[in-house]
Amino acid sequence: MRAAVLYGTAGSLLLTALVAAPSGAEPIWPDPVGSAETLGTAVAAQRAEAAGIHFGHCAKEQNMPRRLQCGTVTVPLDYARPDGRQIKLTVSRVKATGKDTKNSKHKVPRQGALVYNPGGPGASGMHFPLIGSLPQWKRIAAAYDLVGYAPRGVDRSARLSCEDPKRFLRGPSQSPTSPSESYKKERIAEAKAYARGCARRSGSALRHYNSLNNARDLDVLRAALGERQLTFMGASYGTYFGALYATLFPSHVRRMVFDSAVNPEPDQIWYRNNLDQSVAFEGRWADYRTWIAKHDKVYGLGATPEEVLRSYEKARAQLAASPAGRKVGPGQLQSAFLEAGYYDDYWPQRALALSAFLKGDPKPLIKIAGPHPEAAAEAENSNAVYTAVECNDAPWPTDWRTWDRDNTRLARVAPFETWDNVWMNLPCAYWPAPRQRPLDVRTLPGALPPTLILAADRDAATPYDGALELRRRLYGSVLVTEEDAGTHGIAGGPNRCVNGYLDAYLLEGRLPERRAVCAPHAEPEPAASGGRTKAPQAAKGPESAKSSAHSENSKSVRQAP
Repeated sequence: MRAAVLYGTAGSLLLTALVAAPSGAEPIWPDPVGSAETLGTAVAAQRAEAAGIHFGHCAKEQNMPRRLQCGTVTVPLDYARPDGRQIKLTVSRVKATGKDTKNSKHKVPRQGALVYNPGGPGASGMHFPLIGSLPQWKRIAAAYDLVGYAPRGVDRSARLSCEDPKRFLRGPSQSPTSPSESYKKERIAEAKAYARGCARRSGSALRHYNSLNNARDLDVLRAALGERQLTFMGASYGTYFGALYATLFPSHVRRMVFDSAVNPEPDQIWYRNNLDQSVAFEGRWADYRTWIAKHDKVYGLGATPEEVLRSYEKARAQLAASPAGRKVGPGQLQSAFLEAGYYDDYWPQRALALSAFLKGDPKPLIKIAGPHPEAAAEAENSNAVYTAVECNDAPWPTDWRTWDRDNTRLARVAPFETWDNVWMNLPCAYWPAPRQRPLDVRTLPGALPPTLILAADRDAATPYDGALELRRRLYGSVLVTEEDAGTHGIAGGPNRCVNGYLDAYLLEGRLPERRAVCAPHAEPEPAASGGRTKAPQAAKGPESAKSSAHSENSKSVRQAP
């Protein structure tokens, strides 16, 4: 409960006192009818509907199973100039199976395509259609073509890059919770160099990698799939541009699921959302330490959360003096344990690795936190898209003194993630491209069909207030909450109650009258040896991209807040 008090009281009071991000111009709502971008989207969608998507075998380098089909859809780089430069987005699909899980003689009617985005920004959804083979997804896979895609900038979709992947892959690194002035100067120089690299490698195209264009791309994809209305599920950051889509194109929506919602309040995009996220991760880190302490007989890291913290800090000090395997320093340790803030599936193995390290065996820690050179290009690409989208989307403070003041205060009560969050986003202070004005997400009564919002109330990556705010802004939306849980991305996970609401909505269009609450899923069992633990749930996609990016870099592991 101490963590809840921190987040609900100390954290919120502190954030209220912090200086807000520069407001810039007033938020826009929405694209004016007849604007160049609105007309350009209509032109692009009309062309895409006529062209369709020619699905076939996926490219060999994509290393996809044969049952997965791939194709491309063409979109304008700049929607204000639909006849200008075009880019291709890669798309994947597994057709609806039509199989009734309870009656093999009955064929389930097809309901259309379900398009999914896993978040990021910078994550690919190309593997999503394969999820239909999992038991909890089979009913949905029977009724829908499962469709994933790589958003603009990601992988083969007009790939974005800001630096040589070999430079991006570096370590071991430090991760001070009270950085010195000299360390801050080093990180400021790195942030400026990174922003320059993004501009140098992408030129004038850089400004077009933003959330509004991601929403417009989604409408073109809808048309290319031959869908009159869109059925969409977005996780984490995917909820943000899904909400933009709902605001821009409400009549084009059939059903929408928002899983772990970003706070869409324009003043929150993105600087203040990052401050809120740092506070929330402190609470989730306390949850994890409480769980480790409960299993002290297994891990020997301490019988109280405070004792576990001392064990963790002891490991940090040892790694600062002598990195494990010359690969894992405090930065890599922090990134590995930050992943545990997203998914409690990660709790047993990370606790086991920390325990083994402190007992003299560094191999388990090197395995989970060490660099993966084979993923360097993917990680660099993911980070480039993340940075470009967040920096382009909204105004950011351009004076380092604002960042320093706000985060120095915040780190006093939330040291776990605060400064790594700063370094992750600091290129936005020196961003060379023009900034967007955030769209004022909201819909009028009757404009949008009922939508479903899913959230865990202790989610750190997208704090619960974001789900409450999105519900207020999308008229007729219904919130389903997994109480006393903090997994990031709960659709199709271990909670049968949550999955029941998801199935009822997607398959039958049924929603609770107002809101619903589900009890938490079971906590993970402790691992006493190097046994296998299951992979994280629905929103794994963005985290696999972001985690590989930042555990191999000195930046933190994060999903957009």
